[in-house]
Amino acid sequence: MKRALPENAKIAKEAKECVQECVSEFISFITSEASDRCQQEKRKTINGEDILWAMQSLGFENYADALKIYLAKYRETTKIERSSANSKEKEEEGANVTDMYSTQQSQQHATAGYYPVQHQNYLGDNNPS
Repeated sequence: MKRALPENAKIAKEAKECVQECVSEFISFITSEASDRCQQEKRKTINGEDILWAMQSLGFENYADALKIYLAKYRETTKIERSSANSKEKEEEGANVTDMYSTQQSQQHATAGYYPVQHQNYLGDNNPS
């Protein structure tokens, strides 16, 4: 909301709550339509195409077109990340079990948005006591 308004504009707490409620209702509305489609097709998982279909069928074509482009770019990015991760795993086939676990855990955290923290010893010695 703030990006659409001038810098000095203020947003009332009630307005923020109202927008949040509307967004939640919109998500439920779209998801419900996508879920109905999945049930008709005897599927249990809603995918991106289901959401896009629901948006188009409910009259939100303009949003669906933009999201279709975003979804394609997202899938291409994750495809590249997965192939890169697979290449690294093949290179590390000779690594011991703890190194392999650490690599996989780091990759999982990176794709989930976690960033590892490096702890440093500021006491000047390498002996953790």
